[in-house]
Amino acid sequence: MEELNGTVEVAAAWVRGGTSKCWIFAAEAVDAAPLALETLLENALGSGDARQIDGVGGATSTTSKIAVVARSEHAGADVDYLFGQVGIADRVVEWGSNCGNCATAVGLYAVQEGLVRLGAEQTTVRLRNVNTGAILRTSVPTPGGRAPERGEAHVPGVASGGVPVDLTFEGPFGREGAFPTGRTSEGVQAGGRTAEATIVSAGAPALLLDAAGLGLTGAEGTAELTERVPMLTPFRAEGAVLHGIIAPGEPAPNAVPKTGVVGPARDYVASDGTAVAAGEYDVSVRMLSMHAPHPAIGLTSAVAVAVAAATPGTVVSRYLPADARTVRIGTASGVVEASWTTAPDGTVEAVSLHRAARRLATAVLHVPTAGAAGQPEAPAEGAQRRPAAAPLAVPA
Repeated sequence: MEELNGTVEVAAAWVRGGTSKCWIFAAEAVDAAPLALETLLENALGSGDARQIDGVGGATSTTSKIAVVARSEHAGADVDYLFGQVGIADRVVEWGSNCGNCATAVGLYAVQEGLVRLGAEQTTVRLRNVNTGAILRTSVPTPGGRAPERGEAHVPGVASGGVPVDLTFEGPFGREGAFPTGRTSEGVQAGGRTAEATIVSAGAPALLLDAAGLGLTGAEGTAELTERVPMLTPFRAEGAVLHGIIAPGEPAPNAVPKTGVVGPARDYVASDGTAVAAGEYDVSVRMLSMHAPHPAIGLTSAVAVAVAAATPGTVVSRYLPADARTVRIGTASGVVEASWTTAPDGTVEAVSLHRAARRLATAVLHVPTAGAAGQPEAPAEGAQRRPAAAPLAVPA
């Protein structure tokens, strides 16, 4: 690991997965850096400045993400990945969640980097998200046993094509079931208002609010939803309590619970100007991400919506027939479809989505060794670098 003029060189790949961009680091690359992991990532992406002008972050929640990747030592997985949502204006890295779009990117990265044996036509990569313990499967085309570089698969919210990647989240969902309060819907009070909500833990902890109870439709444009963020923020904090993420009165983390409003299908215009008719989808959903409207929908949020759609009595299932096995979600950038399989008792076993990914860059980052105050930072006492062959772990 070479240090030059107060910087350290770290190899990384920049990969678009779905509607997010993710910087991917091999575990041995970050292990070799003479910085604590969080400092390394904050400095690399330029956190502490809302523009992230002195780093490689994109200054939005969907472009300030990282994954640290290693071959897995766990049965049932080929690759482990540690996901981090890197703060923009704030110097913080949140480890409490997962990201399906970044998982899509990791699946392609694993194939391109030779972390798995390639199949003759298709390669399945079994991923373990270290943050949550969730197991995911990606399926990447490898015609002739070769890793793809380009593709023409499209997803709503991205104009250009990418390599088609099928992504499946495997259950069981939630440590104590997909509905941690034991109810499929309930009244939630916050900020002097009451709204019907579904508290669901699938993909990520999520709070899905009935739009009508908040004077919304679920099909709002970004500008209108931005105006409603102050109203939705107290609900998000209450959702964190109901999920058991925080105790009452404590500040909620920025990344979870995923919070959105749900309403019936209706005609709307997507962010790229495309008209979307009510008959083209089943349910309107508008999600927040890091205190701002999500430009589409995070895949972990889509999984939560799908599990709610599959379960009678939720704020989502009322918009679908009882025998539905797919849900078409109307998002700000277009329609995203998720499908599921169920066990004999009706619980959801797995949720699948079709995505696309493309490598944008293979890079060497010149990361400052100084922290936010301009002083050199070193790992805290006892925070020694783990051996490169050791399993990934969520930072304490």
